[in-house]
Amino acid sequence: MWSEAALVAGSCFIAAFCAGMAGFAFVLVAAGILLHVVSPSLTAPVLVLGSLMAQSMSLPALWKHIEWPRMTFFVGMAVLGLPVGLLVLTYGPGRMIVAGVGVLLVVYSGYMLARVALRMAPPEVAGGRGIDGAVGFASGILGGIGGFVGALPAMWADIQGWPKDRARAFMQPFIVFMQAITSVGLAIGGFFTAEALWLTAAATPALVLGTMLGLRAYMRLPAQAFRVILLALLLVSGISLLV
Repeated sequence: MWSEAALVAGSCFIAAFCAGMAGFAFVLVAAGILLHVVSPSLTAPVLVLGSLMAQSMSLPALWKHIEWPRMTFFVGMAVLGLPVGLLVLTYGPGRMIVAGVGVLLVVYSGYMLARVALRMAPPEVAGGRGIDGAVGFASGILGGIGGFVGALPAMWADIQGWPKDRARAFMQPFIVFMQAITSVGLAIGGFFTAEALWLTAAATPALVLGTMLGLRAYMRLPAQAFRVILLALLLVSGISLLV
């Protein structure tokens, strides 16, 4: 039990540092470590609660920067996508869809990192309500399949070339809202067992420390370094969805 708690705490520290620095990827980073040694029924509530805590810590500072009309629409479309993801998880090729998203993330982040290395300007892509709706809906589907709500919004923010503060004020509140909704579903499903809650509580000090260090690193990052880290985490996220 104590060795399991230490592993969960270490994984949450690494994931919280990444989330504090980039604004997303807590679930993907932590899941890439924990799912190899901890059962999914324990991993899911720990990851959702950990992500909710890590992302909420810096949310007050972002509150005034949130574009509420866009955020409300995006979250609404994601909520519509959640039941679809749950149906796919139960009856359809959920693993194939997740793998397809993994390939998309690897190809996109690899291509964009190559452009950064070659000092090429990122392509300019204009957003719109229709594409926002499609990305939000797809994010909801991925949330229903496996809780992977942050990767597509992070990619969409990068495609549009948003500055780091605007990108973070878009990604992070969305993840918080979706994880809060997921927490309710997990609670109804009886996943918040005594063991899961104990592991989450044991990992909380490491999670808080990792988040604080990540936020400190974020404040010192220039815009280009933030983008490189964002793309690198998208690459890692894509690979983690494939293995």
